[in-house]
Amino acid sequence: MKKFVFRGSMLSLSLLLIMLFAHSCTSVQSKEIEDTFQVTNGYLTDTVAYREYVAELMAFNAVEIRNRVKGFVEAILVDEGQEVTKGQVLFRLSSDEYNQNLDKANAQVKRALADLRSAEIELSNAESLFQKKIIGKPERDMLEAKVDALKANVSEAKSSESQARLNVSFTEIRAPFNGVVNRIPYKVGSLIEEGTLLTKLSDPSEIFAYFNLSESDYLNLVHQSNIDQIPDLKLVLANNALYNQNGKVETVETEVNSQTGTIGLRARFNNAEKLIRHGSSGKVRLPSVLNGAILIPQRSTFEVQGKVYVMVVKPDFTVEMRRVEIESTLPNLYAIRSGLKPNEKFVFEGFQRLNEGDKIRTNEISFLSKLN
Repeated sequence: MKKFVFRGSMLSLSLLLIMLFAHSCTSVQSKEIEDTFQVTNGYLTDTVAYREYVAELMAFNAVEIRNRVKGFVEAILVDEGQEVTKGQVLFRLSSDEYNQNLDKANAQVKRALADLRSAEIELSNAESLFQKKIIGKPERDMLEAKVDALKANVSEAKSSESQARLNVSFTEIRAPFNGVVNRIPYKVGSLIEEGTLLTKLSDPSEIFAYFNLSESDYLNLVHQSNIDQIPDLKLVLANNALYNQNGKVETVETEVNSQTGTIGLRARFNNAEKLIRHGSSGKVRLPSVLNGAILIPQRSTFEVQGKVYVMVVKPDFTVEMRRVEIESTLPNLYAIRSGLKPNEKFVFEGFQRLNEGDKIRTNEISFLSKLN
């Protein structure tokens, strides 16, 4: 009997604790807040949002300037950072040896031409003697073969002369286009081997911005419009300043990178002021058309473990913490993909003082007026 009574007492105590706990939870969830909170609802509209993608900025023209012949640096005719024009001499190498080789090649050409002229005269005389049947055909043919061989010698000598002339011209390194000179590592008197990097030259009058889109972003983009009809792009520089020129998407790579799942695009920006330099970094803002987007103010949201939430006000004036999916970010606003209906109210500000389940007093406002 005592054993039975003990069990009953424990059961009653457990039920009592459960009831007290439930009552406590209910009282927390239904806590009424005396303060009045401003509430608002999302704004349904069609808009254009911008997504940012990291971009590598490259000059329209950029090359490494290398020498094509070995020699000593005799003169450096430009300075680092200097603007140069196409054909302007940048460096001059010692040319004495190459001039001597050119003189030898000229002499070889003259010698080959003289030998050829002499052989042609012999052939002409032999042709006359052959017609008079004084000499036979074999003798005539031998002289004709000699002339052909000497013509080949002349061609070889002229080729050597052209190469020697080219080598002399290679001692002057010229700019292949208008551009800006980069760092010059070698000084006058340096002995440089063929193919040494002397400097780099870039033409930053226009800039290419290379960036990658995920495959899904790319498909969404081309679904909205053709590549050649994409609205102008914006460019955010490394200091987060917005560049004052718009850009245009020009090309798309032909393959999706199987490792990253991205596809590359190239946009062009005018850079007449030469503010952007070759090799700079930045971010392109790519426009995206959002039809029927729900806009909410960023100040009405908060993050928990990287997820974005708002405090939704239910019809009974209790608040509920609701997660929303962000479609795109606009100045001071979020365009949301899901989580909230246009007619649902949420706390505009002051949600930090609320717990889920609190009952509040509300004052409805339009958040658009608060953002102006």
